[in-house]
Amino acid sequence: MGELKFFLGLQILQSDEGIKIHQTKYTKELIKKFKMEYAKEMKTPMHPSSALTLDEDSPNVDQTQYKAMIGSLLYLTTSRPDIMFSVYVCARFQVEPREVHLKAVKRILRYLKGTINFGLCFRRSQDFSLLVYCDADYAGDRWERKSISGGYHFIGNSLVSWTSKR
Repeated sequence: MGELKFFLGLQILQSDEGIKIHQTKYTKELIKKFKMEYAKEMKTPMHPSSALTLDEDSPNVDQTQYKAMIGSLLYLTTSRPDIMFSVYVCARFQVEPREVHLKAVKRILRYLKGTINFGLCFRRSQDFSLLVYCDADYAGDRWERKSISGGYHFIGNSLVSWTSKR
């Protein structure tokens, strides 16, 4: 059957250094699907000081398109933990999306445009030590006053799992 190159929409690149799992092709299709190919690239998926809320003054947007964008981005988090938190924040507003929420989703897409080749790298190593980073806050969610926690798990230099929970 040959060397594995695609699996469930994931692109797999095997080399002597290790394995890279990415979704470059899917990301390009996503940017084109939502007509963001001529948009300016962004350096971060979400502005550091932004706090999305139920903005009653902002006009409503098409709920079907918003849900399609969120669903596509959620699938992309399989190989892109860097957008996980931003997508999760935007996903909370699927019931009644507003213009400000759509702008936040479009910013994620603009970030993806600039980081299209990002993915997960599993480098060959003899180091099998487990390293865990975690962080939490107390009632940091400004909207519902719930705590948010997250963590990353590495074996050697390779990220093997991540989580973000409210």
